[in-house]
Amino acid sequence: MKEKLRKNLDEVIWNIEQARITINEHHIVKLVAVGKYSDEESIKTLYELGQRAFGENQVQQLETRVKNLEELPLEWHMIGNLQSNKINKLIELRPTLFQSLDSLKLALALNKRLETKGQKMSCLLQINSANEESKYGVSSDEAIDIYQQIQESCPQINLKGVMSIGAHVDDENIIQQSFETTHTIYKKLQNSGATICSMGMSGDYELAIKCGSNLVRVGSKIFK
Repeated sequence: MKEKLRKNLDEVIWNIEQARITINEHHIVKLVAVGKYSDEESIKTLYELGQRAFGENQVQQLETRVKNLEELPLEWHMIGNLQSNKINKLIELRPTLFQSLDSLKLALALNKRLETKGQKMSCLLQINSANEESKYGVSSDEAIDIYQQIQESCPQINLKGVMSIGAHVDDENIIQQSFETTHTIYKKLQNSGATICSMGMSGDYELAIKCGSNLVRVGSKIFK
């Protein structure tokens, strides 16, 4: 198993390297390994191979992993939709980054609970740049306004940038357009302190990097 994971991880890192130098050699991309398709032994093995950042889609799963792997200095990312009844649990888990802050309403609710607990949380604003009904996130038209509203009205939330999921289609041009839309918004938000543009998953992370992503969320390509 270790050799298979090593091979998969090396391949993903090689592909990231090839894609990032098309932007420029100083463009740095962070890899978050998504544990949805894995078990804790595989995460431990990846840690031994040098991987530090891991993401989970569900608070319940994140809680289990954080608890069972607490002896390892891992960096945990929450990357899935957060229901309001799970806010307190997420705050307790203190993730390094909550990537899927998908509305002003959720931001206000999260800020209120963080205030009560005297905590802060680093987050990314999720943008539905493909305008797909099945996806969470703010529309690309409203993203800049909502980002700045959160900054003004939610002092416990430390907005670090944006996140989006590529268009769920076979046409690479449409997927590319959705990434370019997110990246354009990210560039505009750099004046507001944005430093992270999280785009790209197992099927499209190389394309996402070529469109400017500096954080990719890869699961099945590593753990398959």
